[in-house]
Amino acid sequence: MLAWSENTLYQDTFQYVFYLSCREVKQLTATSLAELISREWPNSSAPIAEIMFQPERLLFIIDSFEELKCDLDEPESNLHNDWMEKQPVRVLLSSLLRKKMLSESSLLIAATHEYPREVEGRLECPEIKTLMGFTEADRKLYFCCLFQDRNKAMEAFHFVRENDHLFSMCQIPLLCWIVCTSLKQEMEKGRDLALACRRSTSLFASFIFNLFTSSGARRTRQQSQGLLISLCSLAAEGMWTDTSAFSEDDLRRNGIADPDIPMLLGVKVLKRREDESSYTFIHMRVQEFCAAMFYLLKSHSDHPHPAVGCAEALLFNYLKTVKTHWILLGCFVFGLLNEKEQQRLDAFFGFQLSQKIKQQYYQYLKSLAEREDLKRQVDFLALFYCLFEMQNEDFIRQAMHFLQDVNFSIADNSDLVVSAYCLKYCSGLKKLQFSIQNVFQETNGHSCMLANCGLTSDDCQVFSSVLNSSKKLKHLNVSYNYLHEGVCQLCKSLCHPDCALEVLICKTLRRLNLVQNALDHSGVAVLCEALRHPECALEVLG
Repeated sequence: MLAWSENTLYQDTFQYVFYLSCREVKQLTATSLAELISREWPNSSAPIAEIMFQPERLLFIIDSFEELKCDLDEPESNLHNDWMEKQPVRVLLSSLLRKKMLSESSLLIAATHEYPREVEGRLECPEIKTLMGFTEADRKLYFCCLFQDRNKAMEAFHFVRENDHLFSMCQIPLLCWIVCTSLKQEMEKGRDLALACRRSTSLFASFIFNLFTSSGARRTRQQSQGLLISLCSLAAEGMWTDTSAFSEDDLRRNGIADPDIPMLLGVKVLKRREDESSYTFIHMRVQEFCAAMFYLLKSHSDHPHPAVGCAEALLFNYLKTVKTHWILLGCFVFGLLNEKEQQRLDAFFGFQLSQKIKQQYYQYLKSLAEREDLKRQVDFLALFYCLFEMQNEDFIRQAMHFLQDVNFSIADNSDLVVSAYCLKYCSGLKKLQFSIQNVFQETNGHSCMLANCGLTSDDCQVFSSVLNSSKKLKHLNVSYNYLHEGVCQLCKSLCHPDCALEVLICKTLRRLNLVQNALDHSGVAVLCEALRHPECALEVLG
């Protein structure tokens, strides 16, 4: 819209361009298209007749389409062509999208990639574009700009690069800022970046806790604790009421007083909307993280809004993908059940969280395995991502033991790694159905990138057989996995005459013995150069 208003785009094509946010219009019960486009007209009334006179010169930009939960499946008889007639918002937009109303107009629809692709078939001549955001070069440049110290920027970037999910998240500029800000704060405090980058939960926990303990927070410890709990309460309300824009009354209801608002705006956890009468979280992932934290701090029965459901309802709604905008909420809940994250929560809030919470979620998953009706509705890949985020082998082993029949689809390498990690704990599995799409199309089999994949010493036995038999595998990355004795098994395979591996990356290696190797001068020079590298973690060299 900005480019169009500055005469650099579509100027000769469209006379009027209208932006419609589904997140906002879904709050309306019924309206007409004329009222909808007149809402923010600068004068008292829009020249509707003039606007509608040439529908072919109208462009409607419809944002956050998934928020409307509109499947475009309205019967033809329910659709309308009268832009002056009041209708339910879903019917109104369906009429517009299916060309019943203003058929000559153009539409630009923005939606998350999670939104069901069946909708495409109900649109007339759609052209689908996937916006990838920052390229790898863009992300690297962004890190350098924010850190302003190239060495520190590259150190942080390499940690993020090893985590596929975090690296993918950084395609979105605002999330890239959150990742960079978190790692910069961790680095300034002398903390291990590997721990902050291990899981998405770890990084968002660093981001939030650093905001509330920084000098900019200007609150006593007790005030910061209370304010964060109130913020988590607000986030939970928004998740259950499908709300991302909150009024000052919403803030007060959840315990955020008027004097608290400037501080929350100052640390950039909230932002004021353009209308200046409502507020949103800086990003939906931040709202999801805070909502997840609410369930570890409070009971749903303590919440002031009746729509907020219990922890069991949250879990099953997430696993059944009932609420399409709950992207990471379930993963964050399980991530916060990780022992290290529990310790951080305990340290910040000054009290030990109940150990019964973890047992409650175990019981929820046990009941899932016992209820056939529920099991048929569950997205098992969503469950795998939750358990992978938790990184607790004992819990996962117990939870997966009850599953006998599993069915899921794998769409990318991340899905493959996560499902493989969880399936190895399915000791009671009797039936496995899965499909794989778009995973092995572009790979030549020369590289295997398994950094931060939760690999154990037992998995090294599998790698050993692969290393001894594969003539193609040249590059193996097993960084940030606790392999323990499995490293010895890998070393034996590297000595095998049939091993074709040329590059092995293991950034957690602490001890290396090179006795009885004829390294010669050039070999020693290469070794010394590697030892001087800032990412070298070696402690003992023999």
